[in-house]
Amino acid sequence: MWYYLSVFVAAFLVDLLPFFGPPAWTVMVYFQMRFDLNIWFVLISGVLGSALGRYVLFLYIPYLSDRFIKVEKNEDLHFIGAKLAEKGWKIQLFVLLYTLMPLPTTTLFSAAGIAKIKAIYIVPTFLIGKFLSDMLMVFTGDYVANNTASFLEGFLTWKSLSGIALGIFVLCMLLFIDWRKLLIDKKLTLNFHILK
Repeated sequence: MWYYLSVFVAAFLVDLLPFFGPPAWTVMVYFQMRFDLNIWFVLISGVLGSALGRYVLFLYIPYLSDRFIKVEKNEDLHFIGAKLAEKGWKIQLFVLLYTLMPLPTTTLFSAAGIAKIKAIYIVPTFLIGKFLSDMLMVFTGDYVANNTASFLEGFLTWKSLSGIALGIFVLCMLLFIDWRKLLIDKKLTLNFHILK
């Protein structure tokens, strides 16, 4: 039983980080293969730990933002968050599609937290998408574990690197575009001086 609690805690800690770290599914695969655990219990405990980690990240990232990002940029991000919240089901659809793709969700939760989008728009849909995408990864984990050499060879592929690059690009767009000017004045303005 403590193995499944360990999966929960490890997935929680990995997804609590405000920067890119290893995906939670790698923790799940490790525990499942190392201790020959029930794959469904690993998946359930790992996804719940991951979701709780992302939710806590969502809660504390605004405090980091307030401390390190200029007031004007924070107001801009809150404005875009309010605009996005007007279209609640579109946010949920975006979150579902985003979590089904092999993209890091750190960017998603950091952006949503800084923009102060309500957690109800993010977390439930994240749970669904996370469960489905991690299920695929955990079930293929057995194959990967048994073929470690070929997995490590393909780890730094153009797909994995492009996923990380896309996540960083989305975060940069959120931080460096003046969203108020773009949405109100229809004028694209970049501002790279966002730190205090």
